[in-house]
Amino acid sequence: MELELHPLEKYIRTEKMPTTWCPGCGIGTEAQAFIRAVDELKIDPKKIVIVSGIGCTGRMPHYLRFDGAHVLHGRAIPVAIGIKLARPDLKVVVWGGDGDILSIGGNHLIHAARRNADITVIMNNNFIYGLTGGQVAPTTPKDTLTYTSPYGPDSKPFDAVKIAAAAGATYVARWSTAYPVLLKESFKKALQHRGFSFIEIISQCPEIFGRINGFKDPYGLYQKIRKIGQIRRGIGPFETKYDWNEEITLGEFVNKDEPTYLEQLSQIIKEAQESGQDEA
Repeated sequence: MELELHPLEKYIRTEKMPTTWCPGCGIGTEAQAFIRAVDELKIDPKKIVIVSGIGCTGRMPHYLRFDGAHVLHGRAIPVAIGIKLARPDLKVVVWGGDGDILSIGGNHLIHAARRNADITVIMNNNFIYGLTGGQVAPTTPKDTLTYTSPYGPDSKPFDAVKIAAAAGATYVARWSTAYPVLLKESFKKALQHRGFSFIEIISQCPEIFGRINGFKDPYGLYQKIRKIGQIRRGIGPFETKYDWNEEITLGEFVNKDEPTYLEQLSQIIKEAQESGQDEA
């Protein structure tokens, strides 16, 4: 009897299986939601490029059957912009963790957003540096612990939604692994969006963040994420909450149309050429 292939198997590098992600990690849920979005949109896989930095999430290009680049820590966004400038016909997606995107790569995030670079940035927020051993991250909430902040973080965490929106991102959303269908729909919007799209995903890291903070199994941490992740519709990015004890607001907060970075560059070149012709 001939075995039937899983309908999404064409997007997966099965020869790389099993993954190095820990049991219960939320990144697998994110990957599945993404390839379902690609499949439903019927995007040619050859038209997608995934760029990642260092960290657990940085391994995404290893397992998905798209062209990809695994680059220096925090430098995925400038590489992605370079690819988009060279090949405007491609959909360029950055996958990174909270440390990769908001810490060493934070400068690139805000400038890509202000330029409205036509790329999609997906940030897996599991509240900690997972791959490197459990250090405090820029998103580590108050009242939680890491190996380098055993008495709690010494400063308040970033709310990535507010940062992306304030910097000028034209599509901003935050979901969690507890809502994979809503996440998939958000991926579809981001992939079709003109301009800089940013999606933050609240995700579980059971082996590092979970153990340090007293969760005995992945399900307990998942339940906590599900409880505090509250979907709010019709509110702006600066009305969101990022509070481990009360609420981390989920939803879509920005979706607007503005000239993209490529369009702005093209206009500058056109005006310069026209000016030169007038002078001649």
